[in-house]
Amino acid sequence: MPTGLYIGGQWRAAAKTMPVLDPSTGQELCAVADAGPGDGLAALTAAADAQAAWARTPARERSEILMRAHRLLIEDADRLGLIATLEMGKPLAEARGEITYAAEFFRWFAEEAVRLDGGYMPAPGGGSRFLVTRQPVGPSLLITPWNFPMAMGTRKIGPALAAGCTCVVKPAEQTPLCTLALADILERAGVPAGVVNVVTTSDPGALMTPMILDERSRKLSFTGSTAVGKKLLEQCAQTVMRTSMELGGNAPFIVFDDADLDAAVDGAMAAKMRNIGQACTAANRIYVQRTVLDDFAERLTKRMAALPLGRGTEPGVVVGPLIDTDAVAKVTDLVADARTRGAKVLLGGETLDGPGNFYPATVLVDVPDDADMCRTEIFGPVAAITGFDTEDEVVDRANDTPYGLVSYVYTESLRRGLRVCEALDTGMVGLNQGVVSNPAAPFGGVKESGLGREGGLTGIDEFLETKYIGVQL
Repeated sequence: MPTGLYIGGQWRAAAKTMPVLDPSTGQELCAVADAGPGDGLAALTAAADAQAAWARTPARERSEILMRAHRLLIEDADRLGLIATLEMGKPLAEARGEITYAAEFFRWFAEEAVRLDGGYMPAPGGGSRFLVTRQPVGPSLLITPWNFPMAMGTRKIGPALAAGCTCVVKPAEQTPLCTLALADILERAGVPAGVVNVVTTSDPGALMTPMILDERSRKLSFTGSTAVGKKLLEQCAQTVMRTSMELGGNAPFIVFDDADLDAAVDGAMAAKMRNIGQACTAANRIYVQRTVLDDFAERLTKRMAALPLGRGTEPGVVVGPLIDTDAVAKVTDLVADARTRGAKVLLGGETLDGPGNFYPATVLVDVPDDADMCRTEIFGPVAAITGFDTEDEVVDRANDTPYGLVSYVYTESLRRGLRVCEALDTGMVGLNQGVVSNPAAPFGGVKESGLGREGGLTGIDEFLETKYIGVQL
């Protein structure tokens, strides 16, 4: 398991190291390199030096490298899943699923690499021709989060490499091991030196700021909080750098009285409890039409109560630890605030004794709209249920947020489903399904949930510039 910095095709040490902790025990797993600003600029130099040659590499060759990386990920899923579980805490079965999901981004963008299009047309006035081509943006800075440490790496690296861009990857300080393992896999897949560089750090601001302000950097792709995303956008404005931002969410999950309640509960479990609730797509506000509210709450509570809690490596565990003590404190405060505002606890709601950053599966009902958890991401295993009466009412309440990443709708009426999906102010909607993420679909939000899309047919566009060439005849 590599623990150094990966720069210019070489593993190297840093002046300092930082610990990687197991969130289920609080114990140190290992120490990894703690990069400083000089290390970041060295990685950017390696990416910039490799850019021209990588851009000239035939698309078919880039595609084959990504396909080899896809196969290596699948073949090594057990080991990589264990690494993800140890550093992030998610149950082992879910971690293995993330590796499969991560690998699919390499396969998808391997296929997209050879399908870049352009255009040729006569000028309307005659006498010349318009030739349109697309070229790689250039050296790209990729900042990935801790909650899906492998998949968010491949979701950014895949399109960058497919488009012909080199990159510097900065993983979250809580979960660097997956990205370091990914760098090793890409090297074995045949990625040339300098095309992918990985720098791990405990001080992201000090590391990233010089790279962002360096004019050799031409693209920033960030997944993380809205607050940090806004600061990065301010920095990127100084060089007018291309940006992609996948930021926070506040997903409404709407259940109408004509919904298949069994399917709705299944969907709520998937949307709420994936990754222990630590996902930007997690169902944050669960709106249930009042005529079926009690029935739905009873069914969901029964399902949540049956979820085994423990260390992610233990057989059968579904609820693992949260990422750190700050995450536990945040969830604890949000539940306490909701209770003071009148919410009723149907399950859980009490902090657990250590060791580890555990919080039990929790169900609250009658959560008012002014509760803090209705205005911010819970990022934990807490289902916040509230009732509604009419379609117009629930759409207005669902849209009453600065965020707009994803929403979920359960109804057996096609007309109502399409009507509500179109009215919801989010970049993605799950209609009668609780999971929307798919490498073949465009992932992203509106409003303060971000800019641009990852995955799907448009994902590679984020790493391409359109060039028009006028040809005089």
